Amino acid sequence: QVQLVESGGGLVQAGGSLRLSCAASESFYSIAAMNWHRQTPGKERELVAGISSSGSTKYADSVKGRFIISRDNAKTTVYLQMNSLKPEDTAVYYCNWLAFARNRISWDDYWGRGTQVTVSS
Repeated sequence: QVQLVESGGGLVQAGGSLRLSCAASESFYSIAAMNWHRQTPGKERELVAGISSSGSTKYADSVKGRFIISRDNAKTTVYLQMNSLKPEDTAVYYCNWLAFARNRISWDDYWGRGTQVTVSS
């Protein structure tokens, strides 16, 4: 089973920046979408940003203009550059890929275990 591993979380002051990364343990045959979600206790997980196979991006209204999603040319890693961070951005951030693994016969949703981002006021 291919695993996604996030990194780059941590503690930062309001107004600061962090860059999250998410890489797969193996290469996929094809990737349809690479997304970042976040979740805080007692709330549903929400989509923060996504990038499609064609490179089109989408963002939650709450992060537009502050967060940037990108990927490397080989599509092995996805990044989330988070600028002008606010205390309300505090959450566990998860990467999620819709991908076709080489030993599978269908598209699957893959999730990382999450990385904590804490923004202090």
